[in-house]
Amino acid sequence: MNGAIRLKLFLMMFLEFFIWGAWLPLIFGYLPSLGFTDGQQALILNAFPAAAILAMFFSNQFADRSMAAEKFLAISHLIGGVSIFALAWVSDFGTFFALMLIHCIVYVPTISITNSIAFASMKDAQEEFGIVRMGGTIGWIAAAWPPVFLLVNWAKVGDAGGAGIVDWLNAVLDSPLQGPAMQDATAWTFVVAGVASLILAAFSLTLPHTPPKPATEAEDSAAWLKAMKLLAHPFVLVLWVVTFIDSFVHNCYFNWTGRFLPTVGVPGNWVTPVMSIGQIAEIATMAVLGMFLKSLGWRTTMIIGILGHAARFGIFAFCGTPDYMWLIIFVNVLHGICYAFFFATVYIFVDEYFPKDVRSSAQGLFNLMILGLGGLVANFVCPALLTAFTKTIGAAEATEKVVDFKGLFLIPCAAAIVAAVVLGLFFHPPRKEEIVEGKPAG
Repeated sequence: MNGAIRLKLFLMMFLEFFIWGAWLPLIFGYLPSLGFTDGQQALILNAFPAAAILAMFFSNQFADRSMAAEKFLAISHLIGGVSIFALAWVSDFGTFFALMLIHCIVYVPTISITNSIAFASMKDAQEEFGIVRMGGTIGWIAAAWPPVFLLVNWAKVGDAGGAGIVDWLNAVLDSPLQGPAMQDATAWTFVVAGVASLILAAFSLTLPHTPPKPATEAEDSAAWLKAMKLLAHPFVLVLWVVTFIDSFVHNCYFNWTGRFLPTVGVPGNWVTPVMSIGQIAEIATMAVLGMFLKSLGWRTTMIIGILGHAARFGIFAFCGTPDYMWLIIFVNVLHGICYAFFFATVYIFVDEYFPKDVRSSAQGLFNLMILGLGGLVANFVCPALLTAFTKTIGAAEATEKVVDFKGLFLIPCAAAIVAAVVLGLFFHPPRKEEIVEGKPAG
């Protein structure tokens, strides 16, 4: 793969994940500010995992069989860009949910499609994919950090004074917007996401041509059905189930960490930067992923990624006090290992082991777990678990609700350990020729 194509694929990934990163981190606080109920918020947040499930049975099959991948990407981001852009001016639930659902339905499949475009242009996926996918990580960071400075009460910063850059920076980070001003400013994140989506729609037409693979008479007309049939191979089924568990654990982190960090002394407006340490670490991890895959192999690399979750939740559980705030902050670097060593490795593995004509749908098969069912289950289960581990202390008017985070975090910690053990014992991929030929090996 020459340098010009690699740069285009890098920019494609940058824009792809910039779009997502622009609106996701702040939507958890934005939806309550619009007056939406808990149920309405859950429906909006679950539009994304629901779209991942729908994509498995429609969009990825369509991309596999009927349309060049780069054209599908352009059309999807044109529709998705308009819908997410419009959310900046919507405050009623019905319209908001409809627009978010439209955006997610057309956006989620493009995650698989961008992978397919990248893999089709690579000669050595193990060596090259990590560098290209790093563009997505940088895109997420580029979208997530500016709001920390943009959503600032600059009048308060001016009043705080301060002679040096450190005093000024402390004043900026300690002066977030509040109330209606914060709501109005946060709405602009949808504008940013929409503009980025429209830019990617145009840029997609310059990407390497990736033609569809029409089904022959001997093949299933539904690419997703052929991908599902691959679950008959035990090693594929094991990886699919482990992917669900890992995705659930991964989403537990995003559901609970924002509530947890302030309890160990992290200021509220530092929560997003602390959590994004993981994405910064992911850059370095993705850069060396190819080297680790070649030296450790598929199974060991993925087990290390899963155990990264267990280590992070274990530290959260047993060191969750202000005395260990530095460790709680530092351990977020494990996100890079958790994502690259498992999720990115799964994508590379799928590309190498699945037949060419169903690769987009095969990627969608695992995105069904990574972006769909794992998140869907977590978004319903995590709030219930949080409530179950919350107790009221004190008496009369001096009561206070306290979350038993130690007990809470031990649940995903244990789940990650179980997933790693299952993968270690039962994941035994055969030679690639056997899975391509459809032989029931593994």
